[in-house]
Amino acid sequence: MPAPPSDPSEEAVNSLGVFAGIVAVSAWGLAGVVAKDIDMGGVAIGTYRFAIYGIIVGALMSLRGSPITGRVMRESMWGGIALAADVALFFSAIKLTSIANATVISAMQPVGVGLIAWRVFGERIRRRDIIFGLIALGGVVVAVLASADGADNSLDGDLLAVAAVVAWALYFVFSKQAKGKLTSSEYTVGAAIWVAVINVPIALAFGQSLAWPSSHSWIRLLALAFGAGVLGHSMMNWSIQQIPLWLGSTLTLFIPVVSAAAAWYFLDEPLTAVQISAMAVVLLALAGVITGQAGIGSRPRPLRR
Repeated sequence: MPAPPSDPSEEAVNSLGVFAGIVAVSAWGLAGVVAKDIDMGGVAIGTYRFAIYGIIVGALMSLRGSPITGRVMRESMWGGIALAADVALFFSAIKLTSIANATVISAMQPVGVGLIAWRVFGERIRRRDIIFGLIALGGVVVAVLASADGADNSLDGDLLAVAAVVAWALYFVFSKQAKGKLTSSEYTVGAAIWVAVINVPIALAFGQSLAWPSSHSWIRLLALAFGAGVLGHSMMNWSIQQIPLWLGSTLTLFIPVVSAAAAWYFLDEPLTAVQISAMAVVLLALAGVITGQAGIGSRPRPLRR
């Protein structure tokens, strides 16, 4: 007999998962612009940002009867280590190179994550999604090359951004593996605490001051903690429990579009016609991937007889 109609609740969860992922990557796209305007070292920014989020949200969770236990810290350790490395590398990169370059290079993450999702988690990616994904990735590459001669670009910064890609991909994988072990809130707070703790000695080792920030910096640190934290990490960690890992990772290709547009608007970083065209290609290709998921549940359903 043919399969029955799809379960509406599963489709709703899948749609919400995609929406949460879009919100998350949009928040992350704005994070680089906010960090650029903070008069602190990149690692110090990451330390304060995640400490603020971890302490405040962790305290609120404890008041609600969900304390951050040793089990939470143990299960979130590897994700926290990967995220700490990514934060240190990425926020250092944007201090040396343009925001567009750093975020565009980090958008290469879906290539590695897609392979891992297939080999480790058994996720199948349809041919049409691979094609759209490659088109989006091509748009990202064009945008990078188009900005290669910019005054704010630096080879050292670009190399730091490349290293951040590896850590960023590992964070996604560890986040997916946390499914069934921790809630998305527990995992996010646990990882945030790990990031803050790990980045303290890294900041000191590289001579970055952890002195009390100015009022100007505090406002932006709070925006990072609760914008990129709540709307970014919390929503993405929840999202990739509802949708395939490869899809959540592919959505990160939207980050450079948001980031470059925001840097142009707020920081007067130039955008060429080629970059704008490439960004449009990325948007259209991602739209193709997202619309192709309509009606597809987050898990395969067996046939009923």
